[in-house]
Amino acid sequence: MAPQRDAGADAEAELPEYAGHYRLESRLGSGGMGVVHLARSASGMRVAVKVVHATYARDPEFRGRFRQEVAAARRVSGAFTAPVVDADPEAGRPWMATLYIPGPTLSEHVKRNGPMDEPQLRRLMAGLAEALRDIHRVGVVHRDLKPSNVLLAEDGPKVIDFGISRPKDSELRTETGKLIGTPPYMAPEQFRRPREVGPAADVFTLGSLMVHAATGRGPFDSDSPYVVAYQVVHDEPELTGVPESLAPLVLRCLAKEPEDRPTPDELMRELRSVAAAYDTQVFVPAEPAATTEAPPRAAAEPSPRPGRVVRRLGKRSALLAGALGLAVTGGLVAVQAFGGAEPARTAAAQSASSPFGAWEAVPAAKDGGMPQCSYAGRRLLCARPGLVFALDPADGSTLWRHPVVEAVRSEPPVVSGGLVQPEVGLLGPLEALDPATGEPTWQEDMPAYDGMRTVGDMLLLTRADGTVTGVDGASGRTKWAHRIPGQSVPYFTSFAGEPHPAAYATSQSADGKRTRVTAVDPASGDVRWDAELAGVLTPVGAADGSVFLVAEGAVYGDVEAVVRYTPATGATRRVALPVRVEQASAAAGVHGDTVYLMGAGGSLVAVDTAAGREAWRLETGVSRGSAPVSDGRHVYVTAPDGRLLGVDARKGRLLGQTRPRLGADSDKVPASLPVPVLAGGHVYAGAPDGTVFGVAGRDPGTW
Repeated sequence: MAPQRDAGADAEAELPEYAGHYRLESRLGSGGMGVVHLARSASGMRVAVKVVHATYARDPEFRGRFRQEVAAARRVSGAFTAPVVDADPEAGRPWMATLYIPGPTLSEHVKRNGPMDEPQLRRLMAGLAEALRDIHRVGVVHRDLKPSNVLLAEDGPKVIDFGISRPKDSELRTETGKLIGTPPYMAPEQFRRPREVGPAADVFTLGSLMVHAATGRGPFDSDSPYVVAYQVVHDEPELTGVPESLAPLVLRCLAKEPEDRPTPDELMRELRSVAAAYDTQVFVPAEPAATTEAPPRAAAEPSPRPGRVVRRLGKRSALLAGALGLAVTGGLVAVQAFGGAEPARTAAAQSASSPFGAWEAVPAAKDGGMPQCSYAGRRLLCARPGLVFALDPADGSTLWRHPVVEAVRSEPPVVSGGLVQPEVGLLGPLEALDPATGEPTWQEDMPAYDGMRTVGDMLLLTRADGTVTGVDGASGRTKWAHRIPGQSVPYFTSFAGEPHPAAYATSQSADGKRTRVTAVDPASGDVRWDAELAGVLTPVGAADGSVFLVAEGAVYGDVEAVVRYTPATGATRRVALPVRVEQASAAAGVHGDTVYLMGAGGSLVAVDTAAGREAWRLETGVSRGSAPVSDGRHVYVTAPDGRLLGVDARKGRLLGQTRPRLGADSDKVPASLPVPVLAGGHVYAGAPDGTVFGVAGRDPGTW
């Protein structure tokens, strides 16, 4: 094997072919201290070998710290960590070999698959509590528990990387004035009293991990580590998006004072009561498991017997946070199922010059959620928690309403096979409605599934084992069921306007440098095409035979480039952005050759893939916006306060905006913002106060 070159932060010479008698085969990752390789022993056993960066190998203090890491890792080797196989901290390039554990890190899992569902979160929390119990029992404090240091193995989560851990009897001490750790996942005492950090600090970071696993972000979020440090010490955590059943436990973990946090054993007892209240499947043993037993699985929930209807709670912690007086700045508005309230509707002509009379309607009780809408069959089809309804796009009058199981995610209804598919997802039976009346046409119980996407005339259901089931939208009958080659557990996306709609699935290589994109025929489940492209990519649109993708940078969700891929020719064009767009991978839209990106900081960016450049960038002042949509003349974005913004698509100039429609819960922000709907020259949008409104798209300046 040829020597490998380190591509980490530090420029180094060729890496060695061996560490001890372990042959280095491929690189698994790189951190601040060293490079981790997949290696094999002489007998063929696979191990993960951490080789220290050459720069640090010459530093006596670092060598001492690495010796401490080896000692700590050996102390805690067991069911909840990667056991140490061998090490040589005195070598020219110090190294340590641990048993290789297949599986992604928590960071990789959330990045690829999105936030975990509630059963997965409970298992993760139970597994981490067990891990910390065993780590603390041998007198070790990890001090750097973060998403990249948790492996999701087949038999449960494993805690790795004890590079800055500290045994209680260690002779090494934290230097005065030096912060050691990762700010978003550090406890307040790590900033205030770093010499006094104890086991409770790991419990605090466990709470931060759970928020990340549930929402994709941390409880304290900022690009600046100094701002994060201040938030950790002084501010209340942001828990919006954490399931209501787990939010009280997570909140206790994030207590500012160590003595107010639960111990790992207390967490496990609490989780048993949560399991009893929210799930009939036992996942935590009646008594704390011995260290030799495997922890609960952190993988997706096992598939139950065929025909079982899966019912998961969809309420989030916005209600809890409101009750506790927390300052909620992101996440989900309070959930309220439809029931009995008299629908209200008002019409107001906002533009005398417009031939289309602007209107607004509140089809159900106010403050029940932000409506998500689509357009089909000359109707606006909308959804709020617990309710699907249809409106007349001309005046907003309610055509019909239909109660549905409350969803764990918010998606607009779509039409498939000529019928309305509520897409409540992961809850209850599949159901299709008559678009004229809203009455159920068919209903089918399905085996448990973790993902759902409507593509053309088919509904695609993804199970935890990677099996995909294709269900005919017109009849509810299963047409096919099998795995997709090259995709272990595919979660699909699709795009309107394609003449032959495809379902797109992606997966990243182990080193995070390439993305496999697979286009699937929804009617048969056959692969139409498959490609491996450079970078961490997310498909955001398709037009004129090309697929458009955004490339993430070093920060999850931030976009640093736009990629246009044409399957027919294999041509790829990458357009690098002069300045990255924050958290825009989930807020992008395509029209023609142009990709529009809406950043979390308010940047609305147009990228011309034909010209190969950024066309314009507008600072909107909106802290977070919906995915942009465009008709070629204008770009439209929904703001968290219910405003609809209209922007000149050619010049990037703000032309107009509607008034805010915040409602009673003005301190709560929806987890997902409704994408504006374009139809017949009009624009329709939803607002936090439960309003759906329509305006003429011709002249945003008159809104």
